[in-house]
Amino acid sequence: MAEKQGLSFDKRRVEGRDKVWEPKDLKLKLRKLNPVNTTCYVQILGTGMDTQDTSPSVLLFFDNQRFIFNAGEGLQRFCTEHKIKLSKIDHIFLTRVSSETAGGLPGLVSYGVNIWGPSDLNYLLDAMKSFIPNAAMVHTHSFGESIDGENSMLFGPQVNESIDPIVLIDDEVVRISSISLRPINNVELVDAICHSNASGMNPLISGHKTTLLQYPLMHCSQNIHAAKESSINPGDIAVIYACELPEIKGKFDPAKAAALGLRPGPKYRELQLGNSVLSDHLDIMVHPSDVLGPSSAGPIVLIIDCPTIFHIPDLLSKQSLNCYYVDSGDIAQENIKSVSCIVHMGPASVTKRAEYQKWMKKFGSTQHIMAGHEMKNMEIPILKSSARITSRLNYLCPQLFPDLGLRSVNQTNGLCLTSDGSCEDSSSIHCESTSAENLLKFHLRPYSQMGLDRSAIPSPLNPMEIVNELISEIPEIVDASTEISEFWERNHLICPDDSIDFLEEPLINKKQSNIKNHSDIPTCLRNISREDMEIIFLGTGSSQPSKYRNVSSVFVNLFSRGNLLLDCGEGTLGQLKRRFGVSGADDAVKNLKFIWISHIHADHHAGLVRILALRFQLLKAVPHEPLLVIGPRQLQKFLNAYSRLEYLDMQFLDCRHTSEETINSFLHGQSLGENFYSQHTNKKVDISANQHFDQCNIIQNAMDRPGSHVVDTGMVLPVLMKLKAVLSEADLDVLYSVPVVHCPQAFGLVLKASGRKDGVGKIIPGWKLVYSGDTRPCQALIDASCDATVLIHEATFEDNLQDEAIARNHSTTTEAIRVGTVAGAYRIILTHFSQRYPKIPVLDEACTHNTCIAFDLMSINLADLPMLPKVLPYLKGLFRDQMGLEESEEILDGVL
Repeated sequence: MAEKQGLSFDKRRVEGRDKVWEPKDLKLKLRKLNPVNTTCYVQILGTGMDTQDTSPSVLLFFDNQRFIFNAGEGLQRFCTEHKIKLSKIDHIFLTRVSSETAGGLPGLVSYGVNIWGPSDLNYLLDAMKSFIPNAAMVHTHSFGESIDGENSMLFGPQVNESIDPIVLIDDEVVRISSISLRPINNVELVDAICHSNASGMNPLISGHKTTLLQYPLMHCSQNIHAAKESSINPGDIAVIYACELPEIKGKFDPAKAAALGLRPGPKYRELQLGNSVLSDHLDIMVHPSDVLGPSSAGPIVLIIDCPTIFHIPDLLSKQSLNCYYVDSGDIAQENIKSVSCIVHMGPASVTKRAEYQKWMKKFGSTQHIMAGHEMKNMEIPILKSSARITSRLNYLCPQLFPDLGLRSVNQTNGLCLTSDGSCEDSSSIHCESTSAENLLKFHLRPYSQMGLDRSAIPSPLNPMEIVNELISEIPEIVDASTEISEFWERNHLICPDDSIDFLEEPLINKKQSNIKNHSDIPTCLRNISREDMEIIFLGTGSSQPSKYRNVSSVFVNLFSRGNLLLDCGEGTLGQLKRRFGVSGADDAVKNLKFIWISHIHADHHAGLVRILALRFQLLKAVPHEPLLVIGPRQLQKFLNAYSRLEYLDMQFLDCRHTSEETINSFLHGQSLGENFYSQHTNKKVDISANQHFDQCNIIQNAMDRPGSHVVDTGMVLPVLMKLKAVLSEADLDVLYSVPVVHCPQAFGLVLKASGRKDGVGKIIPGWKLVYSGDTRPCQALIDASCDATVLIHEATFEDNLQDEAIARNHSTTTEAIRVGTVAGAYRIILTHFSQRYPKIPVLDEACTHNTCIAFDLMSINLADLPMLPKVLPYLKGLFRDQMGLEESEEILDGVL
């Protein structure tokens, strides 16, 4: 009976004892290298280039070996889009350890790769071990001296050398070494400023006694302030990577080999590999130099990340780079190494400075590729497949799918900053370079193909071409779009006496067109303003990002009252920037009231630190409060550990302290001590009104397993006071978390808006929003969803996969709808779909009278809720032949 009601679940998973959490044996890949006739190129994997949310990545490709430099958020999704198999990657190198460069690592550790980075990598790994099994992180290597002078490694071997360059890899196909960059510290900068004031000249900063750098400064007061902010902290160390291919052997001469008594065969290859062999006919050893022409130096690639102006002095004074300068006076000409290509990862605000451009000229005719962010958006979206779907949806229903926020911004891209912060034409000092584009290649081998290759760069995305293609595929889509616009216009204003007239549903079987929706509009929606609340889905997929769906995140726009984030999976910031544009997303982040995280699985929180780090950068010059983050207690452990790497400027509140009973007790001024824990038993007394229900008992036991601590109410009360103030500012009446059935410490959320007065002074109750997080259908959530205005419920699997849904403690589509129907929710929005359904999930049409499917970047205004179910048949018609995997798609295992 319980199974028929959809209340069955995997008890072991709820308690955290399922096999998903058992250590995995992630063995490193062993590949047979091929140093002869190897194809090799450098390629820009433009993660973040259209939204500037993360650092771009660089791929160094060999036939049997692959290296990636930097792994920002969205790298996995980008590679899926462009069929770059991450399973083939052997090593990942970080130029810095920060959310910008390493935000995508949580989704990549399962591939069994080596991860390399400066000693600050320790801080990141220490934080990640709170939600990733230790066995997944054994293949990590840090190098160089840490900020505090210690050399400690948490998860793997460490390269202890502290003198540049440090050789990291040296095999038959490539030698990779690292050179560290440290920013000038505050003492040095203040001394330089004082010297500048005394002499009336720009300061001279010396990294070595033999090298002086004229360091350009802006206004003195600004730099003194900057100096105070620029003390060296974890995450400040940057790395230059030098990738040197072996010398190119001279051409093999078969005639010389025959003259030395060799028969054609395997010995020819041995000589090409540099090995001596015994002659077949003569009693002599034949050496490679006997049969090969003169060798030439192998290609060299430098990956340079100079993230701030404070790193420039160390960059320009690095003696380790002297061997690459064409006119270095310290090294004999025959020892100079010619660099084929340099990829500059630093931002344009650094690389366009006069001193940086002059330094670039030291490399002679080297090909420079500028991969850092310039303050503009690329016209070509990185996620082309997702942009195509969004354009089609926008044509069908622009009311729910607005245009993307990718707009070109005119900036001073051809100008260079002078020492006083102004701009001047940089033509006199400008070093010739190429702007990076997505999938741009620079071939290194074969030698005859060396140079730039633009053949893989995606073509521009023309919205009109997409629409024309759509109309040719589905001609009736024109009428469907017109009908949606007509009924939207008719029912634009919601009045007390309004009733919705439902049209015949197009693009579906006529026999099903008699399904009607509820015509009764909840009181809370009467005369509602379009400036009240809007729900924007930033990610609607599960487990891992795919071409069409990012992982979980819901943005609640309260307009002038601020914004909220419910879950924050990897790539959330990029989705915000696609929806609102670069500057609009910055405003959205600055105006966040709180972020609520449902549980500790990475697809729900891996994008959190990127949002927090950006918010701190945006607001550090103005007075502001730390952002409130509400989540399970394991999340606090992760954030505390990560904050040693980057300052996150947040205040944490455990979801357990936001239960309905606790919040009600707090709001009514009752004592919290006994409501939290019994001081003697270290057990919760009564956090849920559903303890009679077996599911909630198991949830209770999972939450109170050994290791629980007695709550210090003196520490919790101030945070609850802040929550109360934040809710008041956002015009919200209450927030409380609901324990749900998924994994240990998994929660759903209930938000209630404050009431408002109508034209005659009568109080209209506020709306109620319920978000399930990840869960099996459970009574606690049903009770919490009673009379909800909107229920956002996960629907990971189709009905035919109910056994898998039970095993993984997820819900099927029908189960999710049933939860909302039983609870009396006005509208049910389904999300968190398995990647088995890349475009649209499989849905039973018989029970969708009050339901809609969420898509990435879908925006639902509260005033549009009455029309929402009417759009579903049109959406199904748009994807009528695409309910399932594309031919080239792979099923992603491991749904969390």
